[in-house]
Amino acid sequence: MKPILSPAAAFLLFVLGCCACASIGNPDGGPYDETPPRFLRATPPPNTTGVQRKKITLEFDEFIKLEKASEKVIISPPQEVAPEVKAVGRKVQVSFEDSLKANTTYTIDFGDAIVDNNEGNPLGQFAYAFATGETVDTLEVSGTVLNAENLEPIKGIQVGLHKNLNDTAFTSLPFDRISRTDSRGRFTIRGIAPGTYRVFALMDGNQNYLFDSKTEAVAWMDSLVVPRCEAAVRQDTLWATPDSSRIDTVRRVAYTRFLPDDLLLRAFTEVNDLQYLTKSERPKTHQIALYFAAKADTLPTLTGLNFDEREAFVVEPTRQNDSILYWLRDTVLAERDTLLFRLDYLATDTLGQLVPRTDTLRLLNKVPRERRLALKQEELKKQEKERKRRAKRGDTLAVKTPFLPMNLTVASALDLGQNVRLSFDEPLAAIDTAALHVETLVDSLWQEVPFLFRADSAAHRRYELLAEWQPGREYRVRIDSLAFRGLYGLWTDKKESKFKIKTLEDYGTLYLNIKGARSRAIAQLLNSSDAVVRQERVKPDGTCDFYFLKPGTKYYLRLFHDDNGNGRWDTGSYAEKRPPEEVFYSNKVWEMKANFEFEEDWDLYALPPDRQKLDELKKQKPDEAKKVKERNRERAKKLGKTTD
Repeated sequence: MKPILSPAAAFLLFVLGCCACASIGNPDGGPYDETPPRFLRATPPPNTTGVQRKKITLEFDEFIKLEKASEKVIISPPQEVAPEVKAVGRKVQVSFEDSLKANTTYTIDFGDAIVDNNEGNPLGQFAYAFATGETVDTLEVSGTVLNAENLEPIKGIQVGLHKNLNDTAFTSLPFDRISRTDSRGRFTIRGIAPGTYRVFALMDGNQNYLFDSKTEAVAWMDSLVVPRCEAAVRQDTLWATPDSSRIDTVRRVAYTRFLPDDLLLRAFTEVNDLQYLTKSERPKTHQIALYFAAKADTLPTLTGLNFDEREAFVVEPTRQNDSILYWLRDTVLAERDTLLFRLDYLATDTLGQLVPRTDTLRLLNKVPRERRLALKQEELKKQEKERKRRAKRGDTLAVKTPFLPMNLTVASALDLGQNVRLSFDEPLAAIDTAALHVETLVDSLWQEVPFLFRADSAAHRRYELLAEWQPGREYRVRIDSLAFRGLYGLWTDKKESKFKIKTLEDYGTLYLNIKGARSRAIAQLLNSSDAVVRQERVKPDGTCDFYFLKPGTKYYLRLFHDDNGNGRWDTGSYAEKRPPEEVFYSNKVWEMKANFEFEEDWDLYALPPDRQKLDELKKQKPDEAKKVKERNRERAKKLGKTTD
């Protein structure tokens, strides 16, 4: 008789059989929680009147947390001392530090800051209000704040109302009601009492809720704002299933519409005209650099105290004279460790007036003399080593001749309207234009053509070679040796470059018929980085043409009203009640084609400013809307199931 399996052996075989039949996979943790927190109650209850307590408690049905409370939670009217806002378990506690104002409605706008503790499901646009008086004010106004120069939405700028209609209220009193823009530049000011108001926007650097610094971006509306509300109806669409494209029901829902809801403010930063010296340094041994806070009509006067300043410098100021680079001509003087001099310039006093000022400056060489000598010895050793290496090979040149670096910038296929550029690392002391040659190829022979050599007005140490470039022709630029001598004695070596001018057929053209442009309007052609490629004045008949546009390139359009005729966009001034120059964007993009012409009609006022600039050009991208993650739908798909 065969032996019977023991109970232990039988159990082992059962376990092994189960393992062999089991499928391999990751365990499923069950459905996700997709229910946002639900508001239960508050102390005091919402919209309570006659409130005197300074601590507010809001309670929810689950544990919650606050996301970016300092950014998203807005309390109106603004508080001198920020209230404490914190999440504790299932509660949010708001503790006011300031005394509560009499007969005032207080609103606490949480936005989507309240989320559940585990999954981060947001409660949504949640706000709480109470009043210290007998009534709770419920009116609202909303709108958008844009950057006046480029119509970018401005995130995080304060928008406030003043019931005091005097112009000085904005510079002397805090806002009566306040809000803050989101990532789309949108804002809503809640809890407004009936009346007439002025509306302002302010990037409040010192958090005092009034405009007191020209470094703060600002905006205002000339017209007064009268908040109101009206009954309205909207259509809500119900879908057959959450992931279906079939409509189940369309219903009409009554709601209260608060107006105005389309306020538009163009924010800008004023020109800072407070003049003072911000920085002085020796960036290199042979350079002195001075930096000022604002543009100036004149250059400062520099007087040497341990050297003779007469004919000591080559001066390179910026166009606005707010940054000045001094090149020391004398290399012996440049080797000094310390330069001591007196600086006389105009500075702004406490009354805002420009007055003469004198500073004594002591600038040290960044590299001490001992270190410079050591570096020089190292360089001499390298040269001697190179000389010996060459001598062993029978090279007659003991040391390679140093030349002044010269950058010759020219593409092999030069665009029409472009010129040949030369740039140098130091100022030039001598120029021999006879050593410059521009030639064109005619019947396999190079023939010289007349040209113009000039300094580039836009940049120091940069020059241009101009000629009547003929489309399709081949050219050559030859620069003989010793054509240029630098400030410190080095000459340039010879250089040559060949290039061909593109043909007219290599380009596209854009013709514009612009409606609404004023007499001094300027149209700007932009690239995909929102940078200006070219600009042209709009003709009196509203036309503007752009020629020689590169194929395969995307172009965009911006226009501004050049009210003062200086050829550039200008900011505004609140003291002068002068708004910034008005800017418009076309909501179209043109991908240029070779030998192709576009003709476009452009009505500047066809779209509101907040809908003109294309999203692909905007640098301020909207934050992703905070919503329930709907991960259960993804879970069901992975499990091969369907959801209702």
